[in-house]
Amino acid sequence: MPRRIRITLAYDGTHYHGWQVQPGLPTIQGTVQQVLAGLEGTPVLIEGSGRTDAGVHALAQVAAFHLTNPIPIDNLRRAMNQLLPRDIRIVEAAEVHDTFHPRFDALAKTYEYRILRAELCPPIERLYVHHHPYPLNEAAMHDAAARLEGEHDFTSFATADESDTQGRSKVRTIFSSQFTREGDRLIYRVRGSGFLKHMVRNIVGVLLEVGKGNIASVDVLTPRLPGPTVPARGLFLLSVEYPPAPHETAPADR
Repeated sequence: MPRRIRITLAYDGTHYHGWQVQPGLPTIQGTVQQVLAGLEGTPVLIEGSGRTDAGVHALAQVAAFHLTNPIPIDNLRRAMNQLLPRDIRIVEAAEVHDTFHPRFDALAKTYEYRILRAELCPPIERLYVHHHPYPLNEAAMHDAAARLEGEHDFTSFATADESDTQGRSKVRTIFSSQFTREGDRLIYRVRGSGFLKHMVRNIVGVLLEVGKGNIASVDVLTPRLPGPTVPARGLFLLSVEYPPAPHETAPADR
Protein backbone atom coordinates (compact mmCIF):
# COMPACT_ATOMS: atom_id res chain seq x y z
CA MET A 1 0.00 0.00 0.00
CA PRO A 2 1.60 3.33 -1.02
CA ARG A 3 2.34 5.83 1.74
CA ARG A 4 1.74 9.55 1.35
CA ILE A 5 4.96 11.37 2.26
CA ARG A 6 5.28 15.09 2.98
CA ILE A 7 8.70 16.71 2.74
CA THR A 8 10.03 20.17 3.52
CA LEU A 9 12.82 21.29 1.21
CA ALA A 10 15.40 24.05 1.34
CA TYR A 11 17.19 24.99 -1.86
CA ASP A 12 19.40 27.49 -3.60
CA GLY A 13 17.53 28.22 -6.82
CA THR A 14 20.48 29.87 -8.60
CA HIS A 15 21.21 27.04 -11.01
CA TYR A 16 17.64 25.84 -11.57
CA HIS A 17 14.88 26.89 -13.92
CA GLY A 18 12.36 27.09 -11.09
CA TRP A 19 10.36 24.38 -9.36
CA GLN A 20 8.27 22.88 -12.15
CA VAL A 21 9.62 20.17 -14.46
CA GLN A 22 10.67 21.50 -17.87
CA PRO A 23 11.99 19.23 -20.63
CA GLY A 24 15.76 19.43 -20.96
CA LEU A 25 16.20 21.96 -18.14
CA PRO A 26 17.31 21.46 -14.52
CA THR A 27 14.46 22.11 -12.07
CA ILE A 28 13.92 21.41 -8.38
CA GLN A 29 10.91 19.13 -8.96
CA GLY A 30 12.68 17.23 -11.72
CA THR A 31 15.84 16.71 -9.66
CA VAL A 32 13.95 15.41 -6.62
CA GLN A 33 11.74 13.16 -8.76
CA GLN A 34 14.83 11.63 -10.37
CA VAL A 35 16.24 10.76 -6.94
CA LEU A 36 12.96 9.26 -5.77
CA ALA A 37 12.59 7.24 -8.96
CA GLY A 38 15.95 5.64 -8.19
CA LEU A 39 14.80 4.72 -4.68
CA GLU A 40 11.37 3.52 -5.79
CA GLY A 41 12.40 1.78 -9.01
CA THR A 42 9.64 3.55 -10.91
CA PRO A 43 8.71 7.19 -11.68
CA VAL A 44 7.40 9.22 -8.72
CA LEU A 45 5.24 12.33 -9.14
CA ILE A 46 5.88 15.10 -6.62
CA GLU A 47 3.31 17.84 -5.97
CA GLY A 48 4.58 21.12 -4.54
CA SER A 49 2.92 23.92 -2.58
CA GLY A 50 3.55 26.23 -5.52
CA ARG A 51 5.93 27.04 -8.35
CA THR A 52 8.95 29.13 -7.48
CA ASP A 53 10.48 30.85 -10.50
CA ALA A 54 13.95 30.40 -11.95
CA GLY A 55 16.52 31.72 -9.50
CA VAL A 56 14.15 31.93 -6.51
CA HIS A 57 15.31 30.27 -3.28
CA ALA A 58 13.40 28.42 -0.56
CA LEU A 59 13.98 27.77 3.13
CA ALA A 60 10.84 25.67 3.55
CA GLN A 61 9.11 24.57 0.35
CA VAL A 62 6.59 21.77 0.94
CA ALA A 63 5.93 18.85 -1.39
CA ALA A 64 4.25 15.44 -1.22
CA PHE A 65 4.29 12.15 -3.09
CA HIS A 66 3.26 8.50 -2.81
CA LEU A 67 5.90 5.85 -2.14
CA THR A 68 5.66 2.05 -1.93
CA ASN A 69 9.26 1.60 -0.75
CA PRO A 70 9.00 0.60 2.97
CA ILE A 71 12.15 2.53 3.97
CA PRO A 72 11.67 4.24 7.36
CA ILE A 73 10.97 7.96 7.08
CA ASP A 74 14.17 9.21 8.68
CA ASN A 75 16.24 6.85 6.56
CA LEU A 76 14.38 8.14 3.49
CA ARG A 77 15.34 11.72 4.36
CA ARG A 78 18.97 10.73 4.84
CA ALA A 79 19.06 8.71 1.60
CA MET A 80 17.55 11.57 -0.40
CA ASN A 81 20.09 14.04 1.00
CA GLN A 82 22.94 11.71 0.09
CA LEU A 83 21.71 11.50 -3.50
CA LEU A 84 20.58 15.08 -4.07
CA PRO A 85 22.98 17.84 -5.14
CA ARG A 86 24.25 19.97 -2.27
CA ASP A 87 22.05 22.95 -3.22
CA ILE A 88 18.87 20.97 -2.40
CA ARG A 89 18.19 19.54 1.05
CA ILE A 90 15.28 17.66 2.62
CA VAL A 91 14.81 19.36 5.98
CA GLU A 92 11.90 17.24 7.21
CA ALA A 93 9.92 14.20 6.10
CA ALA A 94 6.75 12.67 7.54
CA GLU A 95 3.88 10.37 6.66
CA VAL A 96 0.56 12.17 6.18
CA HIS A 97 -3.01 11.23 5.32
CA ASP A 98 -3.57 10.00 1.80
CA THR A 99 -5.48 13.07 0.60
CA PHE A 100 -2.96 15.68 1.79
CA HIS A 101 -2.17 18.18 -0.96
CA PRO A 102 0.65 20.70 -0.37
CA ARG A 103 -0.98 23.36 -2.55
CA PHE A 104 -4.70 23.05 -1.93
CA ASP A 105 -4.39 22.42 1.83
CA ALA A 106 -2.12 25.41 2.45
CA LEU A 107 -3.50 28.17 4.66
CA ALA A 108 -0.77 30.77 4.15
CA LYS A 109 2.67 31.34 2.67
CA THR A 110 5.39 33.75 3.70
CA TYR A 111 7.96 35.21 1.33
CA GLU A 112 10.95 37.43 1.98
CA TYR A 113 12.70 39.76 -0.45
CA ARG A 114 16.19 41.00 0.41
CA ILE A 115 17.44 44.39 -0.81
CA LEU A 116 21.05 45.31 -0.10
CA ARG A 117 21.44 49.06 0.51
CA ALA A 118 25.22 49.15 0.94
CA GLU A 119 27.39 50.94 -1.62
CA LEU A 120 29.13 47.71 -2.59
CA CYS A 121 27.69 44.20 -2.85
CA PRO A 122 30.06 41.54 -1.51
CA PRO A 123 30.61 38.95 -4.27
CA ILE A 124 29.49 36.14 -1.97
CA GLU A 125 26.07 37.82 -1.56
CA ARG A 126 25.42 38.75 -5.17
CA LEU A 127 23.20 35.70 -5.86
CA TYR A 128 20.98 36.24 -2.80
CA VAL A 129 20.11 39.95 -2.73
CA HIS A 130 18.93 42.72 -5.02
CA HIS A 131 21.63 45.38 -4.78
CA HIS A 132 20.06 48.85 -4.70
CA PRO A 133 22.44 51.44 -3.18
CA TYR A 134 20.54 54.43 -4.56
CA PRO A 135 18.42 56.88 -2.51
CA LEU A 136 15.02 55.59 -1.31
CA ASN A 137 12.30 57.04 0.91
CA GLU A 138 12.04 54.01 3.15
CA ALA A 139 9.32 55.57 5.31
CA ALA A 140 7.07 55.88 2.24
CA MET A 141 7.83 52.25 1.37
CA HIS A 142 6.81 51.16 4.88
CA ASP A 143 3.52 53.03 4.50
CA ALA A 144 2.82 51.62 1.04
CA ALA A 145 3.60 48.06 2.14
CA ALA A 146 1.05 48.26 4.96
CA ARG A 147 -1.64 49.41 2.50
CA LEU A 148 -1.41 46.04 0.72
CA GLU A 149 -2.76 44.21 3.76
CA GLY A 150 -6.29 42.84 3.51
CA GLU A 151 -8.29 41.30 0.67
CA HIS A 152 -7.64 42.85 -2.75
CA ASP A 153 -7.69 42.07 -6.44
CA PHE A 154 -3.99 41.75 -7.31
CA THR A 155 -4.45 41.54 -11.09
CA SER A 156 -2.16 44.55 -11.63
CA PHE A 157 0.61 42.79 -9.71
CA ALA A 158 0.42 39.52 -11.65
CA THR A 159 2.32 38.46 -14.74
CA ALA A 160 0.33 36.74 -17.48
CA ASP A 161 -0.04 33.01 -16.83
CA GLU A 162 -1.32 30.05 -18.85
CA SER A 163 -4.08 29.58 -16.26
CA ASP A 164 -5.53 33.02 -17.10
CA THR A 165 -7.74 31.39 -19.75
CA GLN A 166 -9.54 29.54 -16.94
CA GLY A 167 -10.86 32.80 -15.48
CA ARG A 168 -9.60 32.13 -11.96
CA SER A 169 -9.99 34.88 -9.40
CA LYS A 170 -6.95 37.03 -8.68
CA VAL A 171 -8.28 38.16 -5.33
CA ARG A 172 -5.89 37.29 -2.52
CA THR A 173 -5.68 38.13 1.19
CA ILE A 174 -2.47 39.59 2.55
CA PHE A 175 -2.19 39.02 6.32
CA SER A 176 0.97 41.05 6.79
CA SER A 177 3.18 43.19 4.56
CA GLN A 178 6.13 45.06 6.03
CA PHE A 179 9.73 46.17 5.71
CA THR A 180 12.40 45.75 8.35
CA ARG A 181 15.98 46.98 8.42
CA GLU A 182 18.71 44.47 9.27
CA GLY A 183 21.98 46.34 8.99
CA ASP A 184 22.54 47.19 5.33
CA ARG A 185 19.64 44.98 4.28
CA LEU A 186 16.11 46.21 3.71
CA ILE A 187 13.90 43.13 4.10
CA TYR A 188 10.36 42.89 2.77
CA ARG A 189 8.24 40.10 4.27
CA VAL A 190 4.76 39.28 3.08
CA ARG A 191 2.38 36.61 4.39
CA GLY A 192 -0.75 35.82 2.43
CA SER A 193 -3.39 33.27 1.52
CA GLY A 194 -1.69 32.70 -1.83
CA PHE A 195 0.31 34.46 -4.52
CA LEU A 196 0.01 34.94 -8.27
CA LYS A 197 2.81 34.52 -10.82
CA HIS A 198 5.59 37.05 -10.10
CA MET A 199 3.25 38.77 -7.61
CA VAL A 200 5.81 39.29 -4.84
CA ARG A 201 8.52 40.44 -7.25
CA ASN A 202 6.08 42.86 -8.90
CA ILE A 203 4.97 44.17 -5.50
CA VAL A 204 8.57 44.86 -4.53
CA GLY A 205 9.13 46.57 -7.88
CA VAL A 206 6.21 48.92 -7.22
CA LEU A 207 7.35 49.55 -3.63
CA LEU A 208 10.77 50.53 -4.94
CA GLU A 209 9.03 53.00 -7.28
CA VAL A 210 7.32 54.42 -4.19
CA GLY A 211 10.73 54.75 -2.55
CA LYS A 212 12.07 56.57 -5.60
CA GLY A 213 9.14 59.01 -5.49
CA ASN A 214 7.61 57.85 -8.78
CA ILE A 215 4.44 56.49 -7.13
CA ALA A 216 2.66 57.89 -4.06
CA SER A 217 2.22 55.40 -1.23
CA VAL A 218 -1.54 56.09 -1.18
CA ASP A 219 -1.76 54.98 -4.81
CA VAL A 220 -0.04 51.62 -4.38
CA LEU A 221 -3.27 49.67 -4.99
CA THR A 222 -4.48 51.85 -7.86
CA PRO A 223 -4.99 49.63 -10.95
CA ARG A 224 -2.04 49.96 -13.30
CA LEU A 225 0.20 47.94 -15.54
CA PRO A 226 2.43 45.54 -13.55
CA GLY A 227 5.34 47.26 -11.88
CA PRO A 228 8.92 46.46 -12.78
CA THR A 229 9.69 42.86 -11.83
CA VAL A 230 12.69 42.79 -9.50
CA PRO A 231 15.32 40.04 -9.94
CA ALA A 232 14.48 36.55 -8.69
CA ARG A 233 17.73 36.18 -6.73
CA GLY A 234 16.49 38.28 -3.81
CA LEU A 235 13.34 36.22 -3.21
CA PHE A 236 13.01 33.43 -0.64
CA LEU A 237 10.01 31.23 0.22
CA LEU A 238 10.19 31.20 4.03
CA SER A 239 7.28 28.98 5.05
CA VAL A 240 4.01 27.31 4.11
CA GLU A 241 1.34 26.86 6.78
CA TYR A 242 -1.25 24.09 7.08
CA PRO A 243 -4.14 23.22 9.39
CA PRO A 244 -2.75 21.82 12.65
CA ALA A 245 -3.01 18.21 13.74
CA PRO A 246 -5.78 17.65 16.37
CA HIS A 247 -3.31 18.00 19.27
CA GLU A 248 -1.85 21.27 17.94
CA THR A 249 -3.00 24.88 18.18
CA ALA A 250 -3.63 26.80 14.96
CA PRO A 251 -1.16 29.67 14.34
CA ALA A 252 -2.63 33.14 14.77
CA ASP A 253 -2.45 35.63 11.90
CA ARG A 254 0.71 37.66 12.30
